[in-house]
Amino acid sequence: MSLEEYQQSLTEQIKNAGNSEPSMTVLGVAVGEDRYLIPMNEVAEVIQIPKLARVPLTQPWFLGLANVRGNLYGITDLGVYLGGQPMPFTLKSRILLVSPSNKAYGGFIVHSMLGIRSLSEFTPVHASRKKQPKGVVKQYKDTEDRLWRELNLFELISDDKFLQIARE
Repeated sequence: MSLEEYQQSLTEQIKNAGNSEPSMTVLGVAVGEDRYLIPMNEVAEVIQIPKLARVPLTQPWFLGLANVRGNLYGITDLGVYLGGQPMPFTLKSRILLVSPSNKAYGGFIVHSMLGIRSLSEFTPVHASRKKQPKGVVKQYKDTEDRLWRELNLFELISDDKFLQIARE
């Protein structure tokens, strides 16, 4: 399967999964060594990383602007935004475009896609909300005892920190 066919297949799966119960269908992604689950209703599209227009004097997590079919999206390195160190992106890296229904045109770069999943595959882990990074709403373990964090992109893009991209 070519990269383009894979991209088309993934976009179609996202659209089809969005028709099912939104709280049960999630997109699995890797950000560095961490695994995240993102509700399908928060992702409008998954795209390859296009050429970005750099914006000077911005936070290190803000990578620039991307023109996607005539709409400008602010692109964020999700790993750095969540407190991690910058890591190089690869051919597996993708941008998750946040659903425009939230009226915020933002995109988050992730290191790789781990597929569309059902939350029923995971066991909830009880953790203190205070210790979680902003946007992490729940934690889960999979059958291989790996930790997954459910991430709310809408919560991230409405956070004051996210809205202040200028370097202080």
